Amino acid sequence: MALAVQLKPYSGESWIQKVLQDFDHFLIDHAACERKASATGVSFVVRYPDRDKIMDPMIRLAREELLHFHQVCRLLRKRNLKLLPDEKDPYINGLLKQIRNGRDEEFLDRLLVFGIVEARGTERFRVVAENHPDKELADFYMKLTEAEARHHELFVDLALEYFDEETVMKRLRELESLEFEVIQEIPIRAAVH
Repeated sequence: MALAVQLKPYSGESWIQKVLQDFDHFLIDHAACERKASATGVSFVVRYPDRDKIMDPMIRLAREELLHFHQVCRLLRKRNLKLLPDEKDPYINGLLKQIRNGRDEEFLDRLLVFGIVEARGTERFRVVAENHPDKELADFYMKLTEAEARHHELFVDLALEYFDEETVMKRLRELESLEFEVIQEIPIRAAVH
């Protein structure tokens, strides 16, 4: 991979403290994120049927994210927790507002935005893995950290299949800056984003 997502760190102590204080809510939010990530993979295949190079990787991504959803749902059951109705995610919605119009521009931006989302997930899951007192949960989140890292690389790699490196790098750096603005505007909460 020639390029990587380079986000400014934003998982301070206050975020992990909030998560550890209300880990049940974090798990419920995490399950919703995994389900939506699986749907995102499928939506790329459906939305861009002419972009053949994304089909197999996005279907594999959707399957892996669905597996993660199932794993988190098992954790919910162990804690006698239930999924909640979907809520709009202010982080994702803030990033989606950055997507430009135009078929190619939209395609590039969607790939990069979701690569950024996965990169932020990598950061957040690593912080949970390093701070959760339950070793089983810490190990689970370290495995998810590794998966999220692969996923964010996948989105950037797919962008490079369709666009030259300079175009991808320029837009990726712009979106990274915008992402940091978006995440700073969201109150710290026991949620993935």
